[in-house]
Amino acid sequence: MKTTKRHLLALSAGLALVALTGGAHAQTALDDVMKAKAIKIAIPTDFPPYGFVGTDLQPQGLDVDMAKYIAGKLGVKVELVPVTSANRIPYLQTKKADLVISTLGKNPEREKVIDFTVAYSPFFQAVFAAKSMPLASFADLAGKSVGVTRGAIEDQELSKVAPAGADIKRFEDNNATVSAFVSGQVQVIATGASVAGNMMARNPQLNTEYKLLLKDSPNFIGVAKGEDALRSKVNEVILAAKKAGDLDTMAKKWLGRPAGTLPE
Repeated sequence: MKTTKRHLLALSAGLALVALTGGAHAQTALDDVMKAKAIKIAIPTDFPPYGFVGTDLQPQGLDVDMAKYIAGKLGVKVELVPVTSANRIPYLQTKKADLVISTLGKNPEREKVIDFTVAYSPFFQAVFAAKSMPLASFADLAGKSVGVTRGAIEDQELSKVAPAGADIKRFEDNNATVSAFVSGQVQVIATGASVAGNMMARNPQLNTEYKLLLKDSPNFIGVAKGEDALRSKVNEVILAAKKAGDLDTMAKKWLGRPAGTLPE
C-alpha cells in the first residue's frame, strides 16, 4: 500500500514537473522569430486586392503590405508563405507559418483552435460607382440602376436600405454582375471589397470609387493558440499603426476607403 502511494506521489510529481516545464517553454514563437531574425507569414495570392500575384510575379495587396509592415516593425526579414482559405489555419497549427494575414474573419469555431490579434483591416460589402456620380446616401439610389449578385450578402443588405425608386438588377454570379457594370448595363454596383478591388484594378478607365457601406466584417491576424507573447507584440504594432494613420493609408491604397473604426 505504501509502495503504491509512493509510486502515485512520484507519478504526480513527475506530471506536475512536465506541466510546468511545458508551460515555461510553450510560448516560443516570438523568441524564435527574434532569434532567427525572420518571420513566416501566410498570405493569400488568389484574392485581390488583399493578396495576388502582380505582373512582376511577386505577391502584392493589402495583406502582403501588412505582412511586410509587421516584419519591418519587428526588425526582421519576412518570408511570405502563400496559402489558400482551406490550409491557412493548418499552416499556423503546424508551424509552417508564425502568423496568418489572409482576410481571416474571427468566429467562435476558429477561436477554439487559434488566437487572434486586434483587427487590422476592413472587409466589407458596399456600393460603388463612378467618381462623377454623387451618392451621399442610399436615398440617392432612387432612379438609378444597381447591379448585384442574386442571394449574396450584398443583395440581402441592399434590399434593406434601397429606396423604392431604385432599379435593382440581379445577376447569377459575380462575373455577370461585374460585366454588367463594366459594360454600362447598370450605373451602380453593390459587391464585396475583393470583387470591387479586382474590378477597379482591371478597369481604371471607369474611375470607380467606394460610395456607401452595406456591411463591415473586419479582418484579424491569426496566431497559434497560446502564443500570447507574439500576439501581444503584433497587437502593439497594429495599434501603433492605427494611431499613426498607417492602417487607413493601406486601406485607401487597396480598398478605396479608410480602415475606419476597427474592433480591438
